[in-house]
Amino acid sequence: MSNKQTLLIKGMTCAACSTRIEKGLSRMEGIEEANVNLAMEKATVMFDESRVNLNDIEQKIRDLGYDVVHEKAELNIQGMTCAACSTRIEKGLNRMEGVIQASVNLAMERGTVEYNPAVINVEQMIQKINDLGYSAEPVKQDGEEEAVDHRQKEIIRQRNKFVISAILSIPLVWTMLAHFFAEQWVPPLFLNPWFQFILATPVQFVIGWQFYRGAYKNLKNGSANMDVLVAMGTSAAYFFSLAQVMRGQYHQLYFETSALLITLILLGKLLEAKAKGRTSEAIKKLMGLRAKTALVIREGREEEIPVDHVVIGDIVLVRPGEKIPVDGRVVEGISAVDESMLTGESIPVDKKEGDPVIGATINKNGTLKIEATRVGKETALAQIVKVVEEAQGSKAPIQRLADRISGIFVPIVVGIAIVTFLVWYFIVDPGNFAHALINFTAVLVIACPCALGLATPTSIMVGTGKGAEYGVLFKGGEHLEHTQKINAVVLDKTGTITRGKPVLTDVIALRGFDDPSLLQMAASLEKGSEHPLAQAIVEGAGQRGIELHSADAFQALTGSGVEGEVNEQKVLVGTRRLMFQHGLDTGVVEDEMSRLELEGKTAMMVAVDDQLAGILAVADTVKEGSREAIQRLQQMGIKVVMITGDNRRTAEAIARDVGIDEVRAEVLPEDKAEEVKKLKEKGYTVAMVGDGMNDAPALAVADVGMAVGTGTDIAMEAADITLMRGDLRSIADAIYISRMTMRNIRQNLFWAFFYNSIGLPVAAMGFLAPWIAGAAMAFSSVSVVSNSLRLKRIKIRS
Repeated sequence: MSNKQTLLIKGMTCAACSTRIEKGLSRMEGIEEANVNLAMEKATVMFDESRVNLNDIEQKIRDLGYDVVHEKAELNIQGMTCAACSTRIEKGLNRMEGVIQASVNLAMERGTVEYNPAVINVEQMIQKINDLGYSAEPVKQDGEEEAVDHRQKEIIRQRNKFVISAILSIPLVWTMLAHFFAEQWVPPLFLNPWFQFILATPVQFVIGWQFYRGAYKNLKNGSANMDVLVAMGTSAAYFFSLAQVMRGQYHQLYFETSALLITLILLGKLLEAKAKGRTSEAIKKLMGLRAKTALVIREGREEEIPVDHVVIGDIVLVRPGEKIPVDGRVVEGISAVDESMLTGESIPVDKKEGDPVIGATINKNGTLKIEATRVGKETALAQIVKVVEEAQGSKAPIQRLADRISGIFVPIVVGIAIVTFLVWYFIVDPGNFAHALINFTAVLVIACPCALGLATPTSIMVGTGKGAEYGVLFKGGEHLEHTQKINAVVLDKTGTITRGKPVLTDVIALRGFDDPSLLQMAASLEKGSEHPLAQAIVEGAGQRGIELHSADAFQALTGSGVEGEVNEQKVLVGTRRLMFQHGLDTGVVEDEMSRLELEGKTAMMVAVDDQLAGILAVADTVKEGSREAIQRLQQMGIKVVMITGDNRRTAEAIARDVGIDEVRAEVLPEDKAEEVKKLKEKGYTVAMVGDGMNDAPALAVADVGMAVGTGTDIAMEAADITLMRGDLRSIADAIYISRMTMRNIRQNLFWAFFYNSIGLPVAAMGFLAPWIAGAAMAFSSVSVVSNSLRLKRIKIRS
C-alpha cells in the first residue's frame, strides 16, 4: 500500500544537499518517489508501506547528516468526563496526517502530541479536539500554575453545582421516607407531584445540562461516554415520572431518583477533582522552590526584577539567606550554599569565584555575585520540573488494556441495559414497565469507565512525584513500569560506586629517574586529558609545587592511557596493554603494581623515550552509602555486577570493599554495552547505572538506564531514570517506588474491573435501587484516586 509523507528537514545548505537526500532515498527499497525542496526545507516521499516504514526513511535522512524535525505540543483539554473521552481524543489525533504520537492523560486533563510540523500545526489539532466535542488550548509557559488555577476553578464550579443540586434534591429524597415509614413523617407539600416536578426539572436540565451536552457531542461524532449513560439513566426516570404526572397517576414517581443520581454524581466529581489536585502536589512543591525575583546589577545599579526577566550574562547579587534565582557562575564572593533540594546533602557546599551554582539553592552566609548562565526553561530546576511533568503525563504499557476496554465499554453497557429492560418487562415481571425501567436505569448508572481510566494515570502521577521527592526522576510511565522487573544491576565503578575524584597517592621512579621529574613529565602530558585519573595526577603535581610544561602530539588512547611529547621526549602514561603495544617489558614493576592494586589503587606505568620510567598510583574513595545500597539491592534479590576499565586487581579490591561478588574488569568503554547484552541474553532484566560519557551506549542498551545526576548531560540524556543525588541508595529507591506503584495500579485495575463485573449483574437482577447504583458509580472514581494517594505515604527507606 502506497503512502505519501512530507518531512521537514534542517541542515541543507545548497542544492547538493537536496540532491544527495533525493538520491539516498531513491536507492532505498520500497521508495517510489522522493522530491526534496531546498527553499521550503521539505521532502515529499511516496513509499510502499509493506516494504519500508517512515522511521526507516527518517533514519536514512539522519544517516546522511541532516535532521528530520519533530515538534511536541502540550495541550490543556477540557470537557473529558471518563476514560472513553480520553481514548476518543487520542484516537482522533493519532488518525491525523502528520501526528506521530498522541497521548491524552485524563487525570491531568492534558494531551501531549508529537507531530511533523511540515504536515500539521497546533491549530489544526485544537480544531480536531473541538470537532470531537471538547475544548483545548496550548499549555502556556507557566503551565503548571495555570493548571492549578484551572483545577481550583473546576472545584469551585463543581462545588456550587453540587450545593444547588443538593438543596433542590433534599425535599425529593425526603419523599423516599414515605416508602419506608408513615407518610406523616413527610410534609404534605413534598408529596405533591407538581412540587416534585418543579424541584426536579432545574436539577435535570440546568444542573444536569453538562451531561446532555456531553452526550450529544459524543453521539454526534459516533461514540459514547459516561455522559451518555447518565443522560439516558436520569432521563428515563424523569420522563417516566413526568408522563405519570401528566396522566394523573401519582403512585409511581421517580423524580427523586433522577435528581439524587445527578447530585451524587456531582458529589463524586467534586471529591474526584479535589483528590486529583493532590496527585500533582510534587510539581507544585518543585515550582514553589523557585525564587520569584532577582537582584541584578545593570549599568552599575541594583535592580530587583521578576526572575523570568533575567537574561544570560546578567550579574545577579545574592545576599545571605536568599535563594539563588538562576543557574550561574560565581564571579565575586565566598559563601556556603545549601544544595539539599538537588543533592539531598544537608551539609552546605563552599563556593568561591569560578564555581557553578544552581537556581533554587540557598546562599547561607556570604554575599555572592553570580553571572547567569542558564535562565528560564534551561535551569536545572526547570529541567527537573519538565521531566516530572512529562512522566506524569505519559502512559505506562499496562494502561493499554484499560484504554481498549474504555473505547467499547459504554456501547456494551447500553446493550446490557436494554436487554435488562426487555427481560424484566417480558419475562421476569411481565407488563411492569416501571419495574423494568428502574432496573434499566440502575444498570446504566452503576457502570462508569471513569475508575478504569483513572486507575493508571493517577498512580503514575503520585509515583513519579514520590520519586522526585527522593531525587529519582523517571522519564516516562513506561520506564516506571519496566523498573519493577529489574533483577540485575550493572554498576560503573568510577563516579558511580566511587566518588569519581581520585587523588594521587604514590610516585615510584625507577633507576635513572627521580620522583619529581617523573611526575613532571606525566602531569605535563596528562594536562591535556579530562579523565578523572589524569586530573588527579595534575592536581597532585600542583600540590607538590611542580611546574608543568606544554605537551605536543597529545593523543588519548581509549581504555589504555595517553601518549605525546614533553620537552621533545616521547612520554607514555597508562596500562600494561599500552606498554605491551610499544614493546616494553613490564616485569620489573609487576610486584609493585600488584601491591598497589591489591590496596585498591589504580596504578599506571610511565615510559619516557621507550624506557620504563616508573609508576604512579591514584586512589578513588568509595561514596558514602555505596555499601549499604549494594547490600539493600542484594536483599531485594537483585544480582549486582561491577563493570570498569580498571585492571582486575584494583576492581576486585573495590568490589570486596562494597560487597560485590561479580566484577567485569578491564572493559573498554565500547564493550560495556556488550557486557550488558550478555546479561540480557542470560534472561536478566538489566539496569545499567553510570555517570560518564562512555557509559551512554550501555545505558541505552540496558532494559533500564540510570544516570547518576552528578554525571554528564550525555549520560542523563541516554538514561531512562536520573538519580539526582548521586547516591547509589537511590537505585533501590527507584526499584521500590516502581514496585509499589505497579502494585497500586494493579489494585486500582482489579477494583475497577471487579466493581463493574459485580455491579452490572447485581443491578440487572434488580437488587440495586438506581440511587444506590449512582452513589456507587460516583464513589468508584474517588476510591481509585484515594488508593493512588496512598503512595504518598509509603516509606522508601527503613
